[in-house]
Amino acid sequence: MYRAILPEGQIECERYDRTENGVELYGDEDAFIAFVPYDNLHALADEALYTGGSGEDERSIM
Repeated sequence: MYRAILPEGQIECERYDRTENGVELYGDEDAFIAFVPYDNLHALADEALYTGGSGEDERSIM
């Protein structure tokens, strides 16, 4: 799972595709969620950053 970090908030998605002008976000069963232009995208983060998937140390991501 991934999170697209935007100025207005976050969008969770199962997968994403990069395009020339931005990213296309997809949810369960490849349902299209949103298109986010690169100008509005602050970051695209793996969910493991939020859930502590590495288990090694706890670092702030904000």
